Amino acid sequence: MNIGPKGFTGEKYGGATYWDTEAYAVPLYLALAEPSVTRNLLKYRHNQLHQAQHNARQQGLAGALYPMVTFTGVECHNEWEITFEEIHRNGAIAYAIYNYTNYTGDESYLAKEGLEVLVEISRFWADRVHFSKRHNQYMIHGVTGPNEYENNINNNWYTNTLAAWVLNYTSEALAKYPRPDLQVSADELAKWADIITKMYKPYDKDLDVFVQHDGFLDKDIRPVSALSADDLPLNQKWSWDKILRSPFIKQADVLQGIYFFGNQFSLPEKQRNFDFYEPMTVHESSLSPSIHAILAAELGKETKAVEMYQRTARLDLDNYNNDTEDGLHITSMTGSWLAIVQGFAQMKTWDGKLSFAPFLPSVWSGFAFHVNYRGRLLKVSVNKQTVEISLLKGDALEIEVYGERVKLTNNFQAALQKSGAKS
Repeated sequence: MNIGPKGFTGEKYGGATYWDTEAYAVPLYLALAEPSVTRNLLKYRHNQLHQAQHNARQQGLAGALYPMVTFTGVECHNEWEITFEEIHRNGAIAYAIYNYTNYTGDESYLAKEGLEVLVEISRFWADRVHFSKRHNQYMIHGVTGPNEYENNINNNWYTNTLAAWVLNYTSEALAKYPRPDLQVSADELAKWADIITKMYKPYDKDLDVFVQHDGFLDKDIRPVSALSADDLPLNQKWSWDKILRSPFIKQADVLQGIYFFGNQFSLPEKQRNFDFYEPMTVHESSLSPSIHAILAAELGKETKAVEMYQRTARLDLDNYNNDTEDGLHITSMTGSWLAIVQGFAQMKTWDGKLSFAPFLPSVWSGFAFHVNYRGRLLKVSVNKQTVEISLLKGDALEIEVYGERVKLTNNFQAALQKSGAKS
């Protein structure tokens, strides 16, 4: 089974499947449960591959399009700007396969069921793009990005970036684990390679930021702080056309991509994009605050990181979005954990390497958590003076702490390093 956005706490969404599971629940379960739990979540999508192919055919496209909302694998949502346009959810399904493989080191799922899913998702992206002769680049028009306060836009940076990444990841996996049964031809691989090389990703050289989508910078760019408190939440106070014309962002969009692919961007790039987009974000989705908390923590923005952690942890307790009566947000629950572990503790697992670089907010006395990682059980404890990482179960493990390689055999203790945090 999958995980409903409200779990069993309320009836809104009816327990339907969204991309929340792959993007927000999978990283938590990877660290807190046996690998079989996450593998079952991946198998849920593999079991519905045929239905995803049906969804793509309904749009006249090749490959597989996983649904935005479903109970059976067939798209159940009834709004065109979601069903036909918010296709970035397809990339989250592929990213979860990568996340499982990279975190556990187990490539058996990737080689079998995973590639069957990845190839069909890649075929969808290769059919959904179009080639602009004028720009000599591939583009994806008529989409809705994670920021659902923008519909029917062209070249959402996150969607284009994700599509190219899926094609590249699938191509690399096929090279490592050939699957003649999937009938991926040399011409098909060549087309994917061409798309990867020539994918258009909006960028503004003057601001030196990735542009959320074509035309975004033509809006009346202003921060949320320019609004009256009476304007919020926008989705309950403004008409939909007014929201669509505004620059305000519902949830992490460009920043969602920077979070997913954090090893591909420098700290200055992350800094510029965070400083540009975060002030315009109203966080009227439970998926948003934790991503901002994680990035703010990495950038040493202590005040903002704590603010965003508190927002995700207390979203339903304090009824920020006036919707607690509908049930609790699973992504706030997982996001609270992610904000601490991937944010304040800076746990990273890029390229199969485990690393930590914790910092402690001045308003906290400490934090601690456990994680499973490749057959080991670790405990991380942080207080105002020290960071202690204990190997509670499993073989010795090489990790990095503040960039220093450490062979963890029992307990490792280091002085808490200051993050250079700023507000």
